[in-house]
Amino acid sequence: MSTSIHRIESNPRLSRSVIHNGVAWLAGIVAADCTQDIRGQTRQVLQRVDELLAASGSDKSRLLSVQIWMKDMTADFAGMNETWSAWVDAAQTPARATCQVMFDDPEILVEILVTAAV
Repeated sequence: MSTSIHRIESNPRLSRSVIHNGVAWLAGIVAADCTQDIRGQTRQVLQRVDELLAASGSDKSRLLSVQIWMKDMTADFAGMNETWSAWVDAAQTPARATCQVMFDDPEILVEILVTAAV
């Protein structure tokens, strides 16, 4: 028995969302305008998460797991968390991990990777 796999916004390198067995896996998302500060970049990323979740048949109340990758947790963790807390459904919070990484573009401050139920 096979179940279908649905891919959204695919190109030869990746799909922005892959849906299988009632779960949507989103690719890592960074801000379109990386000249903004951590709050601005986080807002942009979360808006894009909302768009991709909607295209996948889900929403932020159905988040299962979130990985947040940051350039500088010392400088930006509080600002990212403030923006995150204003966005996330406080009654339906996901499992979450946050870590510091080195991005290939020095202007990127945050990247978020999401898994959600559909």
